[in-house]
Amino acid sequence: MKLAAGITYDDSGAGGVPIICLHGIGGDTTSFQPQLDGLSDSNRVIAWNMPGYGGSTALTPPTFPALADALKGFLDALGLAKAHLCGQSIGGMLALEMACTYPEYVASLVLIGTTPAFGGRDDSFRDQFVAARLKPLDAGKSLAELAETFVAEITGPIASPATITAAQATMAAVPEATYRDIIRCLTTFNRRDDIAGLTIPVCLISGEHDQNAPAKTMARMAEKIPRSEYHNILGAGHLINLEAGAQTNAILTEFYRRHS
Repeated sequence: MKLAAGITYDDSGAGGVPIICLHGIGGDTTSFQPQLDGLSDSNRVIAWNMPGYGGSTALTPPTFPALADALKGFLDALGLAKAHLCGQSIGGMLALEMACTYPEYVASLVLIGTTPAFGGRDDSFRDQFVAARLKPLDAGKSLAELAETFVAEITGPIASPATITAAQATMAAVPEATYRDIIRCLTTFNRRDDIAGLTIPVCLISGEHDQNAPAKTMARMAEKIPRSEYHNILGAGHLINLEAGAQTNAILTEFYRRHS
């Protein structure tokens, strides 16, 4: 594990414009282990720990503008003027935020299990969502206990027992304060009106059984982005790049071959 600008990260491979992997709420650098292992023969692949995760300096509180600033600072510290951003779930939202805020840094986007905005348009829905997500913790459960049921619920039938166990362990290691803060941050995201203005190549990947970023939502999203391509992986849930590592890597290999 390396450190730059207060961010811990894994770095594998070499050559060309690097791929920066941005994990989801229950993740860390290992959430992109299939990509660190499978794409680094021909690409430099960097997986960061989002602020508050894996020893990275926390933001208090985290906001999408602050997270984009942290990502920019991380790229600057690594001397990277341009990067391919590959994000899963809230990591994809951050990738979109970065492309809208600091477009000069972004060569392309890969959005895995990502929507262009948080699902609710009113405060009551957002409040209900936060309350529901945090209710087990408020009742005294640990993140490890929450992860045991939650990961099983969001993965699809193709997820192996080993994948589920690894994802549960990763989520269990997230600091509770970070989890609480990032859940609240999630509900503020809205780039719905900005995606049509993207001019860079964008690859969208959905999971057939994903209820957090439904395939139909991502298909509609792809229709609004000018230079987009869309892939739906059958049998996958929300942790698509973990559940279907080989299929995801095949899509990414071809995408980066054409756009690097």
